[in-house]
Amino acid sequence: MIRELTARQRQVLLLAANGNTNAQIAAWLNVKPHSVAEVLTAAYRRLGAADRAQAVAIALAVGELGVHQIHIPDAQREAA
Repeated sequence: MIRELTARQRQVLLLAANGNTNAQIAAWLNVKPHSVAEVLTAAYRRLGAADRAQAVAIALAVGELGVHQIHIPDAQREAA
C-alpha cells in the first residue's frame, strides 16, 4: 500500500528528481546531507520503492509529483 508523502518528502524527492545530489539539496534547505538521505529513505518506504529512480517513477505514477515539475536540462532537450 502506498502512503501519501509528507510535504518535506515531496519537496526533497522533487529536488532529487531534478538531478540534484543530497549535498546540493542539503545546501538549499540548510540541513545536513544525512538529513536529506533520511527524508529520501522515508519517502522510499512510503512509496514502496527500492531507490531514487523507482521512487520518482512511482511518485509520478501516483500523482505525488507532476511531470511538469521535472526540468529537462537544455543540453538534453537539444539532443532530443
